[in-house]
Amino acid sequence: MGNTLLFSTIPRLEGERIVIKRLEDADAQALWEFSHSDEVYRYLPTFLFEQQFQNMHECIAQMYGPLFANKESIILGIYLRDGMQFCGLFEFYGFRDDMHKISIGYRLLERYWGQGIATEAVRLAVHYLYAKIEIELITASTMVENRASAQVLYKNGFVWTTQADEDWGFEQPTLADKWFTSPIEGAAPH
Repeated sequence: MGNTLLFSTIPRLEGERIVIKRLEDADAQALWEFSHSDEVYRYLPTFLFEQQFQNMHECIAQMYGPLFANKESIILGIYLRDGMQFCGLFEFYGFRDDMHKISIGYRLLERYWGQGIATEAVRLAVHYLYAKIEIELITASTMVENRASAQVLYKNGFVWTTQADEDWGFEQPTLADKWFTSPIEGAAPH
């Protein structure tokens, strides 16, 4: 069912202003800039996949090699449709076939904040997961301080459920807001 569908191919999602697709080796320099930005990672866990590599060519190869093959995560680039300029990353992770559940995460270079790019990326991903993959529950977590990311989720029909401490790799547990959307609840736009 979902596991087979989700990991059968690396998706390409096209919206009005953006494309979410597989990173190419030519994106290595942009990914290096991205993964070394303190602003990008201010509200994110310290252990994200792309931050584990100094060689971004190797990082990209691993994304679509073992990470994908082991059904751990699908990491895609977010690009402006006009000129295919790299803006950030979108991730599907924590897949639970028994629950038809997945989590999403997204991160953008600071110069693309506040332009509706993350909102469009989440909308495209939610539609893809419900329409093509038969997912029934999509979850996300945001740091309490990250109000902009909370707005992105809210605009896409996600419902806030609770705050809880999570291990984001910092010295102390991180207080995070927990979000979900489900077509059963009618919460998400289609």
